[in-house]
Amino acid sequence: MQHARAARRSALLALILLSACAASEPPSNNATGSISNGVIGNYLAGRYALSEGDSQTAADDMLKALAENPGDQELTLQAFVASLDAGRPEAVKLARQLPQSQVAQLVLADVDIKAGHWQAAEQRLHDMPHEGLTQLLQPLLIAWAQQGDGATDAALSTLRPYVEDPRFRTIFALHAAMIADLGGHADAAARLYRATEVNLSAPNLRMSQILASWASRTKQPGEAQRILAALPTVAPDLSIVMPALMATVTERPVANATDGIAEAYFTFASLLQAQDANDFSLVMLRLALDMRPDFAAARLLAADILDNQHHPQMALNMLNQVPATDPLSAAVRLRRVAVMDRLGHADQATHELERMAQDYPDSPLPDEQRGDLLRLKSRFPDAVQAYDRAIARVSHQNAADWILFYDRGVAEERAHAWPKAEADFHHALELSPDQPFVLNYLGYSWADMGRHLSEARQMIERAAQRRPNDGAITDSLGWVMFRQGDAKDAVTTLEHAVELEPEDSTINGHLGDAYWAAGRKIEAQYQWRRALTLNPDPDDAAKLEAKLNTGRSGAVLSGQ
Repeated sequence: MQHARAARRSALLALILLSACAASEPPSNNATGSISNGVIGNYLAGRYALSEGDSQTAADDMLKALAENPGDQELTLQAFVASLDAGRPEAVKLARQLPQSQVAQLVLADVDIKAGHWQAAEQRLHDMPHEGLTQLLQPLLIAWAQQGDGATDAALSTLRPYVEDPRFRTIFALHAAMIADLGGHADAAARLYRATEVNLSAPNLRMSQILASWASRTKQPGEAQRILAALPTVAPDLSIVMPALMATVTERPVANATDGIAEAYFTFASLLQAQDANDFSLVMLRLALDMRPDFAAARLLAADILDNQHHPQMALNMLNQVPATDPLSAAVRLRRVAVMDRLGHADQATHELERMAQDYPDSPLPDEQRGDLLRLKSRFPDAVQAYDRAIARVSHQNAADWILFYDRGVAEERAHAWPKAEADFHHALELSPDQPFVLNYLGYSWADMGRHLSEARQMIERAAQRRPNDGAITDSLGWVMFRQGDAKDAVTTLEHAVELEPEDSTINGHLGDAYWAAGRKIEAQYQWRRALTLNPDPDDAAKLEAKLNTGRSGAVLSGQ
């Protein structure tokens, strides 16, 4: 079954962004073009290293290939991509040889910015084609370059048409507000910050930090606290950093124009990552961190992308550079623990969580994360104890605490302590009645036991209404139909579940059971055999083998 925590992650905008970034994407393996036979080995080795996340080796190999075949534009582009990814100084030299690459021109503009040559940077940004990525990123960068040169009015004029565009108002109003704020235009800053907050669909960390800072610096401490306090309602894991955020709320998150340039790159990295354009998001994050190495939010996002791309050591290296004095350091430590555990450093991760539990005695998160790690290792009784400690640290329960009781309930169910698990699932629903994951888990568990089938179906149907494209929930709905003896509807629903999650062994096995009950014996045996190829748990594999050997589903239908 799908676990809730795994699910906690504008088409026009995505198309605009991706059309430009494609120029920087490595070509396919057979696209060696004019590369001579003498350099193909280094080229292919570099491509492989890049695909494995080893950017330093990739840069070495690509630069060797380019040295043997200088002037080749394809090799130059690939060497530039690898060097940029590795943070190598060669990237700047190669960028000068790539006038058609927008990313290369951004690198060169950043060189001017870091040197304080704001007008040169502005001119280079103006000269870039107004297409693809630059349609939205270009005006932001130009405005910040103008602000860096002291031309606040010109910067605000650059952004005004975009602030008035309802499609992109929130992003551009925020950056215009920060520019007006830095330039001493208090009335304009107040108006633009208000426009940002009004158009913000849901709280997010970076915008909340910026808006709260403005409120605090303009003698509105209650408003600053309200803005920050809303964050844990949408991202409970941020509750651990709330004291540090409150303590530093008077500081400017963006203190100068160089920070503003980094902020612009981070903004677009976040948008790209939301559209699953992770490689291009990383490019933007590299540029952001080149401008501002201490940008903790950018390091967190980059680490998430790298970890999801199965490069945990690179993710850990990214997180290790966040200082302990940063307001987000507690969130970074929690993220670092998860990566350390994935790297096989379980003892080190456990000790760090124990230290964090001492450092943050009012937060349930360190013990909660320890419970998560133990549960993933199937150490269910130990996980229950960790969740017990986490729950004991919650002085006043609210809707966001449903996850603690859900997690403990899952561990208890797997530890064969069903009465305790059932009670925790009910309590989680008391805290948050419409949580689809709790509705699904409790409903599925009842269905699997053949108990409370009508109520179980109602629960799962409510969950499915909230997450109609969730394969695990659709599977639960089909399974409760099957347990009620409704084989026809079960087959239809489980076929849809398999479409949503084709590589899930349990769902494929359930479809086999439904086929068997519907009299479709050959299809049932096919599904059971397919389920066996999808790495089922040992117990489930034994059940599938038994079904194939005995020629029957072995499942008990209601009334049979």
